[in-house]
Amino acid sequence: MTLGVIVAVTAGLGLLVAGLGLAVMWVLRTRSIGVIMAIVVVVAVAATLAGVVAITMRMIIEGPARDIVLSVVAVGGLVGLGVAFVVARRVVAESRRLVAAVDEQPFAAPRGLPAELQSIADALEKAYARERALEGARRELVAWVSHDLRTPLAGMRAMAEALEDGVVSDPETVGRYHRQIKREVERLSAMVDDLFELSRIHAGALRLSRARIGLADLVADTLAGAEPLARAKGVLLTAEAAAVPVEADAGALGRALRNLVVNAIEHTPPDLPVVLRAGASDGTASLSVSDSCGGIPDEDLTRVFEVAFRGETARTPTSDGGAGLGLAIAEGIVRAHDGVIGVANEGRGCRFEIRLPLA
Repeated sequence: MTLGVIVAVTAGLGLLVAGLGLAVMWVLRTRSIGVIMAIVVVVAVAATLAGVVAITMRMIIEGPARDIVLSVVAVGGLVGLGVAFVVARRVVAESRRLVAAVDEQPFAAPRGLPAELQSIADALEKAYARERALEGARRELVAWVSHDLRTPLAGMRAMAEALEDGVVSDPETVGRYHRQIKREVERLSAMVDDLFELSRIHAGALRLSRARIGLADLVADTLAGAEPLARAKGVLLTAEAAAVPVEADAGALGRALRNLVVNAIEHTPPDLPVVLRAGASDGTASLSVSDSCGGIPDEDLTRVFEVAFRGETARTPTSDGGAGLGLAIAEGIVRAHDGVIGVANEGRGCRFEIRLPLA
């Protein structure tokens, strides 16, 4: 028998056995991994044994010699099956250990797992950590919003009762109460808008209408909208913008930039500058807002974009401040544009910078 015939016979039988093995594995695909590993070993042994049997039947190997060959192959198959059983038991045991760890709270990834299971465990640990952080942020947001809603509502209720009961009757005080109620209503409306926008961002429901826009135009519009607030605060608001094109939603990106500018104005003392800059560097478009707030503590730099975070330094909001959602909304909008946003202390204050892909 020639070598070509031997190869053809063994290859044909091997493919036949492999096909049957794959069919059995498909039927049992939802069973334990130990069963799958046993099938793999059985297929390998059966393919080898079938080839050996077919060849020995056509060759001169007969009697005791043939029995010895078949016995060696069978013993090798049993040894392989035993090793597969031991390995499968370990994999199943480690899988159950991982499942048991998932059921415990707080979840901590067990150590010493096989590489693939260890990767899954580490990913689960990070996911659970993010979930706990988000849950803490949600609770903090509820606490902040509850506080920020309670104070203006109580004031509005007191003023409305005073007007209704006739406690206040002189025109000057009545007019002042009406103006104060209007301001509080506008503040609450803005807070509700921020909460709605933040919920859309976190739910992944923020839809952008991208178009080619120039950063110089965006900066000019933001400057015009923030100028009255800067004038009222006595802050020197200036801009340095180049005509850099980007693909962006002008309304959404303008809101993110406006949030940064309003935040800078609110925390900059009178007669000090707030500067908007737009340009391009390192292949990306950049928007930055530099203020004179006195700086942010290093330990708070990584937290300024957290929902409802408000520090106890120069950036503590005033009595008319919001719920601390502006920076979180800005970060969500920038990320939706495939950009990044960051903050660093610089000079007499800090600099917020947005980086976006160039058009």
